[in-house]
Amino acid sequence: MVIQRKTPTTDGYDAIQLGLMEYVKPARISKPATAHLKKAGVEGVRFLREFLLGPGEGDLKMGDRVLVDEFKPADKVDVIGVSKGRGFAGVVKRHHFRGGDASHGSMFHRAPGSIGGSSYPSRVFPGMKAAGHMGTQRVTVRNLEVIEVDAEDNVLMVKGAIPGPRGGYVIVRRARR
Repeated sequence: MVIQRKTPTTDGYDAIQLGLMEYVKPARISKPATAHLKKAGVEGVRFLREFLLGPGEGDLKMGDRVLVDEFKPADKVDVIGVSKGRGFAGVVKRHHFRGGDASHGSMFHRAPGSIGGSSYPSRVFPGMKAAGHMGTQRVTVRNLEVIEVDAEDNVLMVKGAIPGPRGGYVIVRRARR
C-alpha cells in the first residue's frame, strides 16, 4: 500500500513510500511511526521502502494498493534482497582462494598466504581480501523472467535465483537494463 507520496514541491523529489501490510504489535512501532502510518489510515506495516518515480509514473496516491497484477508473464524484472548471512568465514569460503597442498607435510591448507610486504610498504593495503563477515548484503539479481502471475493469491512466479533466505522480503521492480 502507498503510505506516503513525495512530490518535488514539498520534498524536492518525486517518490512513493510503500509498506507491506502485515500485522505488527502496536508496542513494536514507535510513536512517530504510528502517527506517520495513521495519516495513511494503516495500523502497522512490516516492511517500509521508498521508490523514486520517473517521469509519467506519478499516478499513485496515498492509500492505493500495489499488487502483482502490475506484471505480466514474460516480463523481465530485477529482484533485490538481503543475502543469507554466513557469519565469520575464512578466505577459501569467502573469496574462493584455492588453499595449499593437503599432503607431503604441508602446513598451509586454508590460509590466505602473503597479505603485504614487511619492509616496504610495511602495512596491509586497504581492501585486501581476508577472512571476515560474509553475507547479509544487499543483492540485486537482474533480468529474471516472470513465468506466471496469480492475481487472486497475489503471487508472482519468477524463473531464477532469488536472494535471501526462505520467507525473506524482497523488492521486485521492472528490469532497468
